Amino acid sequence: MKYSTSLLSAAVVAFASTAAAISVSGAAEGFAQGVTGGGDATAVYPDTIDELVSYLGDSEPRVIVLSKTFDFTGSEGTSSETGCAPWGTGSGCQLAINANDWCTNYEADAPSVSVEYDNAGTLGITVASDKTLLGEGSSGAIKGKGLRIVSGASNIIIQNVAITDLNPQYVWGGDAITLNECDMVWIDHVTTARIGRQHIVLGTQADNRVTISNCYIDGESDWSATCDGYHYWGIYLDGSNDMVTMKGNYIFHTSGRSPKVQGNTLLHAVNNYWYDNSGHAFEIGSGGYVLAEGNVFQNIAAVVESPIDGALFTAPNDSANQACSSYLGRACEVNGFGSSGEFNQADDSLLSKFEGKNVAAATAYGDVVSSVTANAGQGHL
Repeated sequence: MKYSTSLLSAAVVAFASTAAAISVSGAAEGFAQGVTGGGDATAVYPDTIDELVSYLGDSEPRVIVLSKTFDFTGSEGTSSETGCAPWGTGSGCQLAINANDWCTNYEADAPSVSVEYDNAGTLGITVASDKTLLGEGSSGAIKGKGLRIVSGASNIIIQNVAITDLNPQYVWGGDAITLNECDMVWIDHVTTARIGRQHIVLGTQADNRVTISNCYIDGESDWSATCDGYHYWGIYLDGSNDMVTMKGNYIFHTSGRSPKVQGNTLLHAVNNYWYDNSGHAFEIGSGGYVLAEGNVFQNIAAVVESPIDGALFTAPNDSANQACSSYLGRACEVNGFGSSGEFNQADDSLLSKFEGKNVAAATAYGDVVSSVTANAGQGHL
């Protein structure tokens, strides 16, 4: 069969357009600036959950494109056992799996209950070094299982994917994205929803340089530790030598720990939008160093939980914000508030920790709400 030159040319153009579209959008700002992931490796398109697991965990640089939902629900069976009910047995209260004897050791007074959960959700897919995981349009999703970047992995990009439905009725049901002992990770335009435990968690070992940008942390759920449909376990930053940039994220409908910062973590929270929190947003423990600027807090009961055991600079006014110039090369931007608690602390001693590092740009908070709601999450590149 012969094909016309015009048809062949059209096919080549169509293929080239598709290939060009499968690439990372933009570049990481802040601490993970310079991350390349799988670089210019030829894109691969997994078709099964086994192929996805293999591509993410092998030793090859990879650009992995998700063009559909990969549903792990039921793929590893279920478990039935005795857990506990630390927050009661009401229809909206999360129950707890007895992971690592948590019910036995920490919630011994809580009522015992029977729990049945999906095994796949409790441990994420291992992600090795030099990987780019991209969602195609609004189609790329992982359901019922999260991602784990651990044990020395580095140079990883996760962009434009959704991670959902990890045993949301159970604490210890699973984390959407786990980092522990890694470096140079960029999490961008990711949506997380209906998660059992943490949406994003950085473990106690060093995670070094991480940027979390333009993500949608959706805390709306039928179950929560606060029994009100507002997810409590949001973002947990507990590394021993971590530098984390959070920029342009939408943190919605949570009730606590969004984020919790401690260990030895330097956090730059810039131009994010917190909306509708029934408890607290920031929880700052010992070893947490937080610079928060140009953010908007709307309907947040407590912007930061008291007491603050770490260090916090909230860019409270133009005069105090000039102190940023010596270390960031610019003045810091004030935060915006609506129907929210106070957030007013200027511990400028932490600013020296930013000197000489890659620091994300900041804009005035006036356009943050419209920009974040239009751009955050999967499908909004």
